[in-house]
Amino acid sequence: MPGLTSVAVAAKKRKRPNPDMDPHITRSAKTRKIGKSISESAEVEDEILLLESQIMESREHFNKIVTLLGYCHDHVHGKRSIIATVALCRIFCRLLASGSMSQVTQVAENEIVIIQWLQSQLGSYKEALLGLVTAANPGTQNTAVTLLMRLLKEESESPNAHAENSWRDGTFASLVSRLTGKSVADVVREEFVVKYLQPYPDVRYYTFVRFLHLCHDGPSSEVLDKVISVMIALDPDLEEKLNLDKFYVTKLQPGSQQSISNIAVRRKQAQELWLKILRSDLTKAQRKTVLHMVAHQIAPCFTRLEFLMDFLTDSFNAGGSTSLAALAGLFYLMQEKNLDYPQFYTKLYSLLSSEILHSKHRSRFFRLLNTFLSSTHLPAALVASFIKRMARLALSAPPSGIVIVVPWIYNLLRNHPTCTFMIHRKPEHAASLTPSGMGDPFDIEEVDPMETGAIESSLWEIQTLQAHYHPNVAAIAKVISEQFTKQGYQLEDFLDHTYSTMLSAELLKDSKKPPVIEYEIPKKIFFQNSGDPGKNSLLVRLWDFS
Repeated sequence: MPGLTSVAVAAKKRKRPNPDMDPHITRSAKTRKIGKSISESAEVEDEILLLESQIMESREHFNKIVTLLGYCHDHVHGKRSIIATVALCRIFCRLLASGSMSQVTQVAENEIVIIQWLQSQLGSYKEALLGLVTAANPGTQNTAVTLLMRLLKEESESPNAHAENSWRDGTFASLVSRLTGKSVADVVREEFVVKYLQPYPDVRYYTFVRFLHLCHDGPSSEVLDKVISVMIALDPDLEEKLNLDKFYVTKLQPGSQQSISNIAVRRKQAQELWLKILRSDLTKAQRKTVLHMVAHQIAPCFTRLEFLMDFLTDSFNAGGSTSLAALAGLFYLMQEKNLDYPQFYTKLYSLLSSEILHSKHRSRFFRLLNTFLSSTHLPAALVASFIKRMARLALSAPPSGIVIVVPWIYNLLRNHPTCTFMIHRKPEHAASLTPSGMGDPFDIEEVDPMETGAIESSLWEIQTLQAHYHPNVAAIAKVISEQFTKQGYQLEDFLDHTYSTMLSAELLKDSKKPPVIEYEIPKKIFFQNSGDPGKNSLLVRLWDFS
């Protein structure tokens, strides 16, 4: 008599094969799933292409445009939405090119109704595309921008079109406003700059028109960020490189086309836009970004550089890292445009603080400082103040900062021989030398570099650095005490030194003799040895752990 089958065994017998355990079943299931997906996708594409062909064949099927618009708004089925969006672009471009959407005189009333209906559907389609510009997927955003630009081109070149309205206040203005939104990916803006702003002067002209409108009434910080990023991405010498006959839209109004073709008009427009940006309520990060680009990106756009003076002087007077960022632009105006800034070196001297040698902008600052003090016509007292103050700051600086300061001082002493008296200066009155030393005539609290008394002092700080704990620092500091046989140091060779690079150099260096280590391993660290008390560690001898 057969026994009863247990529930577990019965369940095991009824259990279907697990796809995870059988690779053949998994592969076939995946194949069926992929095949089903491909067939569904092909069916959707065939359906949309059929609707498109029917619409283009006969006006009786114009109502099917509404069906395709419904597919566009169906974001659940993303692929069908994109295919329908592209198909509608082709439909409307053909209708615009054929003149089917243009109102002319002596047209029947029913034709006017059809044209108005088509224009209404075109407006709905544009709104759908503008909605896709702020979609979550950057690929969808990029597709929507491309389709909108294609549609704008056909709409502007269609018979009886008013292109100026579409670009200045219509669809293009809305597109530019959407592109300055926070939800639009940076890669979409970058492609818009490369594909449309760089090669076409008319697109850039109307983009600037919209930017001027956005920056007119106190734009938000997010909008300013996007506008600044687009402006900086443009080539400053683009006006001279452009082919003025290459327009994105060929049928602009004669007056507009003439203005766009005029380089002076476009430069004035760029200058006006930058002035709007500079007069806005910039954040500290935005101000620094703009200041770093003044000499190379912004100044070439200005027909009158004196408009930059107030912004640069205010930024330079702000102090801190903002002053550091304003240095290059301000010096550019002084050197190229004869800007009169009498207190420049006084303000520059005030930037020499203990933070500068620990700052991440240290390399950039020394490059600029090297340029500012390169002239041999500067007063010796002024140069001596910079040398002395930097030497004093080097006493508390990290090793990576000191290895920059010493070659920089060497170069200044080489270019200004009058200051070399600071190296081996001896006290004039021996009686003033006490066992604890003597007073330093240098006044570090003085803000005027011409009145610090540094030229009467000595570089005892360099002598102190020659006993630095780091051997590389001590070795390079001894250069000042030797004969100046070298013409000068390339400062760039020392600017990129950090703790990491200096540590790597020490670890990779071949040691000439083995380091001193303990030759006998102690048996006890925190307690006294029961045997020889002389073998107790220093820790036990200094502290009582009992």
